[in-house]
Amino acid sequence: MTGHRSGPGREDLQAIASRIVACTRCPRLRAWCARVAREKKAAHRDEVYWGRPVPGFGDPGARLLVLGLAPAAHGANRTGRVFTGDGSGDFLMRAMHAAGFASQPTSRHAADGLRLRDAFIAASVRCAPPANKPTPAEIANCQPHLEAEWAALTRLRVVVALGRVASDTYWRILRARGGSVTRRPAFGHGQVFMPAVPGFPSLVESYHPSRQNTNTRRLTLPMLVDAFDKARDVLARSYTKRAGGR
Repeated sequence: MTGHRSGPGREDLQAIASRIVACTRCPRLRAWCARVAREKKAAHRDEVYWGRPVPGFGDPGARLLVLGLAPAAHGANRTGRVFTGDGSGDFLMRAMHAAGFASQPTSRHAADGLRLRDAFIAASVRCAPPANKPTPAEIANCQPHLEAEWAALTRLRVVVALGRVASDTYWRILRARGGSVTRRPAFGHGQVFMPAVPGFPSLVESYHPSRQNTNTRRLTLPMLVDAFDKARDVLARSYTKRAGGR
């Protein structure tokens, strides 16, 4: 991940990443990640697993934040890069590549040459949870890490939330920033929310590209590409507004 000095009172992304990797706030998650890294999956038995919390990665000048749930036990917990090394990562990258946010349609390992364009990817929880189910307390423990990355991304305009947990995280941060929503809309794939809080990014919701969702075709590639196209449309409108409303 590229370092970025983001301005007065904000941390460098590299400093934030170092703190995330060293985090020990959730003993249950740390124990599980260490166990998975030790026992491994048969297909990866000769690899050295990362086995630590996983920071976000991408373009330090990104206007788009892609927010997921948590690292996969044999994906990011193995490779050290979120949405990398499993089917969900490849599915996501195919959509981001099609929408122009990624340099390639695969995400296999941390040295595979993948570069994100105007996008940064992070997760609500930074350690792989058992059964992919973090507790509310574990999600809360991780939120300061996301908020630090969020603050460092000074050009941020849109969040694509992959799944309900990621969407819930967006709404919590909105409330923490002083935003009030009289009636919060129910989660729904493809929905776009543009908050009234000045400078706060818009939200585009999508189903998570988990195997369960993609194998059952609850989420198809065209559906996910459409979500990123909507994010790009919001970015285009944001640019026009800042340029003078033409």
